[in-house]
Amino acid sequence: MSWLTEFVRPKIQKLVRRTDVPENLWHKCPSCEQMIFHRDLAKNKHVCQHCGHHMRISAKDRLELLFDEGKYQLIELPSVPVDPLKFRDQKKYTDRLKAAQAKATYKDALAVAHGDVGGHATVVAVFDFSFMGGSMGTAVGEGIVAAAELATVQDAALIIVPASGGARMQEGILSLMQMARTTAAIEKVKEKGLPYFVLLTDPTTGGVSASFAMLGDIQIAEPGAQIGFAGRRVIENTIREKLPDDFQTAEYLLEHGMVDMVVPRGELNETIGHLIDMIRRTKPGAAIVPIKDAKKKPAKKAETEGDNAKK
Repeated sequence: MSWLTEFVRPKIQKLVRRTDVPENLWHKCPSCEQMIFHRDLAKNKHVCQHCGHHMRISAKDRLELLFDEGKYQLIELPSVPVDPLKFRDQKKYTDRLKAAQAKATYKDALAVAHGDVGGHATVVAVFDFSFMGGSMGTAVGEGIVAAAELATVQDAALIIVPASGGARMQEGILSLMQMARTTAAIEKVKEKGLPYFVLLTDPTTGGVSASFAMLGDIQIAEPGAQIGFAGRRVIENTIREKLPDDFQTAEYLLEHGMVDMVVPRGELNETIGHLIDMIRRTKPGAAIVPIKDAKKKPAKKAETEGDNAKK
């Protein structure tokens, strides 16, 4: 009996035991609700192959997508006071930061890197929405200022990719001050004549959209991205009107002149590279071929017509 229970039964149980299935093999599209295999989703740059919905991606994936061959170098951002206001709501602000940092790739909601885009030196600052909703605090403000200074030093183009809910409430007025600081930093880039592009992704709202995010020389947006300042419900309650279904989408803003172009994710690197090339190329791309002057013919006919007119 012991032979059956100790040897035969475990062997049988091992054969018929249900194999554990790894999690996150399939993802549901939030737009069309189709199930997508994780490898197909990654291959398609997290764009739904059924409806074209652009899902949110991490800052790391965004950097690899924008830079040529996915090669770039991160910079270390300036350190800032961790909890300047000693803020506490349901949790301490320091505890929220530690929890967010434990899950995130970077120390705060912004990553800054430099490399080549379309063969041109470029500095890219990317928001990470998974870090406290991409909210802009003093660390994010310092990061954008550092990115602008690096672009001026390297004589490089500057691209900022916001994905944010706005200012970080736990830092109060210090967070709102970053709107002015980042705007002043962008102005220095423009004064030097360097290209400054903004790639608006889902979502771009609040104090971020009210500052540097709307100051690009060229405003680019991903399809379907939510872009605005106040929320839809707040606006409807204020003006007491029903807003269009596509209100605050990238396509709606393109139609009303707030965005210059809506570019699918797979075409961003090539499109931005062409734009930088057009702005930065001050000399012709090939040798200028002179056009030979046509041989001058005697103006007998003109003279005859002139004589006839005198007569």
